[in-house]
Parts: sequence; structure tokens; C-alpha cells
Amino acid sequence: MTHCVGIRREDKSIWERRVPLTPADARSLRERHGIEVRVQPSPTRVITAEEFREAGVVVDEDLSSCRVVLGVKEIPRDLFEPGKTYVFFSHTVKGQPYNMAMLGALMDLGCTLIDYERIADDAGRRLIFFGRHAGLAGMVETLWALGRRLAWEGIPNPFSELRHTYEYEDLAAAKEAVRRVGERIRHEGVPEAVVPLVVAVAGYGNVAKGTFEILDELPLMEIDPTDLRVIVEGGAARADLVYKVVFKEEHTVQPVDGGRAFDLQEFYGHPQLYRGAFERHVPFLTALVNCVYWEAKYPRLLTKEFLRRHYAEGAPRLRVIGDISADIEGAIECDTHTTEADNPVYVFDPATGATVDGVAGAGPVIMAVDILPTELPRDASVDFSRVLAEFIPAIARADYSVPVEELALPPELKRAVIVHRGELTPDYRHLEPFAQRRDS
Repeated sequence: MTHCVGIRREDKSIWERRVPLTPADARSLRERHGIEVRVQPSPTRVITAEEFREAGVVVDEDLSSCRVVLGVKEIPRDLFEPGKTYVFFSHTVKGQPYNMAMLGALMDLGCTLIDYERIADDAGRRLIFFGRHAGLAGMVETLWALGRRLAWEGIPNPFSELRHTYEYEDLAAAKEAVRRVGERIRHEGVPEAVVPLVVAVAGYGNVAKGTFEILDELPLMEIDPTDLRVIVEGGAARADLVYKVVFKEEHTVQPVDGGRAFDLQEFYGHPQLYRGAFERHVPFLTALVNCVYWEAKYPRLLTKEFLRRHYAEGAPRLRVIGDISADIEGAIECDTHTTEADNPVYVFDPATGATVDGVAGAGPVIMAVDILPTELPRDASVDFSRVLAEFIPAIARADYSVPVEELALPPELKRAVIVHRGELTPDYRHLEPFAQRRDS
């Protein structure tokens, strides 16, 4: 029996150029496992139809012969077919309102949904993701924004040489551009007005690791958050370095009961016992890059009220906030809306709460592109496909007509099944009140 997997074109954004499987991996699946891959044509995809054809992949508008359809981002609800299995980033597990109609449509049509975001090992570590590339692209964009902001302030600086990430041919070219900026800093230093130049990264997971790859192209000195005040106020900071500081949970929150010590597992299990403590560090930062996972139960890193008070006190050091996590009014409350790659930043006015596109104005510049990995579409697709291809044989061969308890998928995949045959699986039944079904 030949198993067929379809790849749909992406249509959520004109900037979405990624693909979940590359031609090379599609050819390998056919040769090693007898799995046929069919792909819809796309005018924007970074990998061309001809590249797929050269790998022996059928390029066809019609994916009706494929029991399983792969995508990257959300699929419009009117494109689902009854009983099929869909694999994509659904952005539904937090009950996101904007995707509940889509979730309801999957349920109404008796479909199965497997979400990449939930494919994880026994310890809960995600196994397939674009996080690294979000960090890579987001760090380049944050440095680009810093260069533009300083230039608007009348401060010539080496970061103004940088372009948007998507304007570079690939990751290697983007890194080379940052490396050249680093060479200028080594020889000329950063402007006196921003010495010490401190770049803070909140988080240390896959997204943060991508930011580190870019920062490592600069002349760095990594410091502990507890040393920030000494570096900034001590008078011995160097102009030929960028100071990097990484914030973990113990730096960003503290127990409500001041007599107790921080406990990571307690914080995750009982976040109500903790309050935010990150804002004490903000006066010492030049740029902040947010890479943390956030839910409403956790304290924010930055509140609008803090920024209102902080900016009212005078001209702060903080110029740019790169919110790679892009949770609207989440950990970074002043992130009021997401942005597009060609217009990635806006200024948040702490006094009024208003925003204006660009880098000019009173308040921090916010970089809030929510599909950053697509700025490195080929690199991101190749890495993602390499991992996903290992799961495709199990996904393609599974019998989705059986109850979820009998579904023959490895545990990493079974944990990612949100909907099966139109019903929410046990781990996701909390979404029932939110799903917008026809009969509800």
C-alpha cells in the first residue's frame, strides 16, 4: 500500500516562505519508506516547484489523494476535508480565541489534528521547532532596530550597517554582516553615549540559543545580572565590548514571602507564590530580548505602569525591546501588536500608551515580528524537515480510523494529537468550552 502525504501552500502571510519537508527529505521518504509526497504549488515558497520535481515529488493543486496533509502555520477552516489528518502549528492549546473557529471546524469534520508544538519527549522537551531560527532572525532584527534608533537620536553607530534579516541571502550572510559590525566595535568601539552597551536576553531555551549565535559574532563579555550595576555605574566599562547578560527565572521573580528562597519547580507549579522582580534591572539595559514562554499565571517581565514611571524620570538607557516570543500584552506588556518583516518595529509611548510605527518617539522601540523564522526560510526549512522526516513514516502509516487509545503512534507523536476523529483527546479536553463548533 502506498501512503501519501500532502504539503499545502502557506497562505497566512505573504511573508510565509517555509515548507515542512524539503525535496531531499521527500525523496528519501519515497526511496526508503515508499511514502509518496505531493506538494501544492506556491508563488512565495522559498523552495521552488522545480526543485521538488527534480526530487521526484509530484507538484499538484489537488491533495485529495493524501490522507495526511502537512502545513507550517494555521489552515483556513474552509479548506479542511472530512476525516483527514492535519499536521501543523495550530496555536490552540492556550485556547487562543482567534483559532477556536478553526479548532471547531476540525472537530465538526471528524478530522485528526497533530500539533508540532506538542511533539515532545518524556520530559516534555519539544523535539521539533523553529525556535532557533526565531532567535537568529530576531536578534539580527533587534540589532538593526538598535542601529536605527541610535541614528535617529543623532548617534552614529556600527549597527546602522545592518539590514533586515530577510534581505540576506541566508544565515551565513547574516552572520557575516554581524561579524563585520563586531570588527568595527573591536577597532572603533561603540559610541560613548551608550557605553556600556548591554544586551539582555531573557530565557535560555532554543529561541535564546539562536540569539546567542548572533551575539557571539560580536566582541562580548558575559556578565551576571548581579553585576549590572557595577558595570554600568562603576566607570570601568569598555567601549570595545558588548556586555551580554542572560536572565533566568531566579533573576526575574522572587517569592512573595521575602523570607523564602527561590525554588524553580515551586515557581512552575505555584506561580502565584511569586512576584515579578525583573524591572529592577531595566535601568541598566540598552536592549532587551525576550525569549521566555509566558502564560497569564506568570508575572510579567515589564509592565506598562513600570515603563510609565521609568520614562517619566528622564532619558532611560533602554532603547529597544526585541519581543521574539511575541505574546501580545504578555511578558512584555507594552507589546501591543505584532508586526510584519518589512515594518518590524514601533515605538510605545509610556505616558499615553499610544504606538507609532518606526523608531522615532518617546519610549522604547518594540520589535514584534511573530513569524521571524520565515526571514531565514531555506535554513529554517532544512533544519525543520530534517527532524520532521523521522516522524513521517509513523504519521503516514497510522490507522486513524481506530479509537485514540489504539492509535499506533509513538508516544512523542501521540502526545501531540489534540483532536482525533473530531473529538478532543484527554489531555486537551480543557479546550471544549472554547472550540466554536456548528452545533454549540
